[in-house]
Amino acid sequence: MNENNLQYPGRILALDLGRRRIGLAMSDELRITAQGLDTLARTSLRDDLAALTQLASDRGVSLIVIGNPIRLNGVEGAQSVWVREFASKLEACTGLPVRLWDERFTTVEAERVLRESGISREKRGRAVDRLAAVILLESYLGSIDTAAENAEA
Repeated sequence: MNENNLQYPGRILALDLGRRRIGLAMSDELRITAQGLDTLARTSLRDDLAALTQLASDRGVSLIVIGNPIRLNGVEGAQSVWVREFASKLEACTGLPVRLWDERFTTVEAERVLRESGISREKRGRAVDRLAAVILLESYLGSIDTAAENAEA
């Protein structure tokens, strides 16, 4: 386990933040697996923050990871600024640390996986946000594992 794991033990909640929906995924307490949760349909900022705060409280979340939509060239654009503002508000509302994580290609990968699985286009549209959040969380969990392995070496 690395310092990040020791500092915030418990579940991690991952968000794939969109303008209309928020894809959600959560780790187990040992931070080994990522499970998709029901997608949150956005209503208002106040309601979205309240729903996420309640979810984090109910599920014993100790860290929130939000996908940061960095451009392919590695530069943050307007969407990234919007995500940072949301992250700041969520951190203030929940009292939990919120980390931004590079989400390049998560939605593309989620769409590819769903397309290859043979799921209809209609069902893919509803599932892509959840799967993108799972992929984001798996990437984050993988970075924790790699950091721990490097620290032990």
